[in-house]
Amino acid sequence: MIRPPKINIASGHRDAVYLPAMRSPNRLLSLLAFFVLTGCVHFHPQPVSPARSAAEFDGRTLADQGLKAFMETNLHARLSAWPLASWDFTNLTLVAFYYSPDLDVARAKWALSRAGKLTARERPNPTLSILPAYSATTSIPSPWLVTPTLDLPIETAGKRGYRIAQAAQLSEAARLDIATTAWQVRSRVRRNLLDLYSARETQSLLKEQQDILTESVGLLESQLNAGAISAFEVTQARLANVSGRIALHDAEAQSAEALAQLADAIGVPVAALAGAPISFESLGQFPGAIPAAEARRQALLNRADILGALAQYAASQSALQLQIATQYPDVHLNPGYEFDQGNSKWTLGFTVTLPVLNQNRGPIAEAEAQCVAAAANFNALQARVVSEIDRALAGYEMARKKREDVDALLAGLQKQQKTWRAMFDAGEISKSELAAQRLQFSTVALARQDALAKSQLALGQLEDALQSPLGLPASAWQTAPRISEVHASNQPP
Repeated sequence: MIRPPKINIASGHRDAVYLPAMRSPNRLLSLLAFFVLTGCVHFHPQPVSPARSAAEFDGRTLADQGLKAFMETNLHARLSAWPLASWDFTNLTLVAFYYSPDLDVARAKWALSRAGKLTARERPNPTLSILPAYSATTSIPSPWLVTPTLDLPIETAGKRGYRIAQAAQLSEAARLDIATTAWQVRSRVRRNLLDLYSARETQSLLKEQQDILTESVGLLESQLNAGAISAFEVTQARLANVSGRIALHDAEAQSAEALAQLADAIGVPVAALAGAPISFESLGQFPGAIPAAEARRQALLNRADILGALAQYAASQSALQLQIATQYPDVHLNPGYEFDQGNSKWTLGFTVTLPVLNQNRGPIAEAEAQCVAAAANFNALQARVVSEIDRALAGYEMARKKREDVDALLAGLQKQQKTWRAMFDAGEISKSELAAQRLQFSTVALARQDALAKSQLALGQLEDALQSPLGLPASAWQTAPRISEVHASNQPP
């Protein structure tokens, strides 16, 4: 049997010892298959089930143990009582960071951008080409021709560095987008918590007013029966009583709607909040005077969306640098070996693209336009933020003055109410007159509640415009342990 020579790769000469035909190519293919198979990433399916997702959402509660661990981590304190005896704005914000689907989406986009950084760092793989042939006319010393050739790509002009920089900047923009989304989630929680507080306070004041109106109607009817007043006065009181009852029902409906909206903002079913002890204490606090210049400076330097727009602009510049570097072609080294019917032949070549038909000017022009667009987006965002801050400051100042005026009026009525009570006890005024004075006080109390709600709304808009620090670590909105646990449970053993 004719056997091909054993090749000494180091010297390129033939030895006198022969091996069975095609053993060297088989070894080469086996070695190649080993490296390919051992370096592969395997896919494990994680199917999405609508029924399971719906059941998981319905099962969300404020007593979740994972939520407890999440809150302890971010509050840096052990929670001895669980569930909490009172859920204030800070605690409800943490619940929203734990459950919010909007934050889940933002975190997923950040994870995608981080994966893009891995892609940017990877170097192009070499290519191995093998072209075996068989000669039907020659059998000595071997009828086989085997020509393996390598293609070793070498990137030039720093393309990989620009690609890595662009991916890092896009990843930073995605991370900052999580902070922007966290502010939106916090704003929704605050606004809906305020709506719930306002609806419940209004409902309580209207219930008190309804009791006064009902009592007034009874007193007027007694006076009508005694012939002391006309039927017209009684009719007017009855109409006012009916209107008050309708307003009370509206307030009850608004309270239920506000509770549902708050549950939606947090990311839990409304049943999870039904009966939960919610604290509104923080909604009665107001800051002092806010310097406009300092507020504007703080926002322009620290707002997450502005920093994200800067990162987007930096990424567009890196993309432009990458396209400019693409003008310079990459080099491909092509070392090869040919086993030609018993003869060993070595080759070394290179391949380079000749930029004679185009110099990548089209992609460069597109990248330049993207830079201009990113700069325009940043300038537009900055102008919008300045306008938003100015409007929020003006709105908060007007709401603050209105609240102070109503507070002063209510304080005066409170003093008068004591006088009216003393006059009634002394028999100087009738019960109907006392009820009328109480009704007047209740009306002003409703106006004061409306002014308080509008002041808090204006304060929330100012906080959103400034995006002041949340007072919580970044782990509160960057990480989602609930999602991590679900993914871990889906992994095969």
